[in-house]
Amino acid sequence: MTTLSPRLAAVVQALPLRPGLRVLEIGGAPGAAARAVAHLLGQGHILVIDRSAAGVAQIIRTAGLEIAAGTLGARQVAAEDFELLPGEAPFDLAFAIRVGAFDGRHPLAGIAATKRIAAALNPSGRFFIDGGDPLREIELPR
Repeated sequence: MTTLSPRLAAVVQALPLRPGLRVLEIGGAPGAAARAVAHLLGQGHILVIDRSAAGVAQIIRTAGLEIAAGTLGARQVAAEDFELLPGEAPFDLAFAIRVGAFDGRHPLAGIAATKRIAAALNPSGRFFIDGGDPLREIELPR
């Protein structure tokens, strides 16, 4: 399993994970947290999205085992442009760590991204960002 920094380990530990969940990580390059989450989900799945092609390529390089097992996927897309692919199941929870759309650096992108995240989650889905102790939950438009 991936060795995480104390900050990322605290984030992963704070997420309400359980085996079988579908999880969306926004801005997750280089993929360390996603690999740790994938190991905790059992037969679940985590999709990491990132706007950076180089970041997604790094995730693909470092998460080959998880990708081959079907527990992790990576897609290049900005959070404010994200949508489920045709036939893709919604996610149970989403999280973002140090993402400008959610930490106040890019508030207009944050408004659009929050709507896209809400649309990609199941009706009881939850969204967490850093900035709490260590996370805080974001109320989603429904």
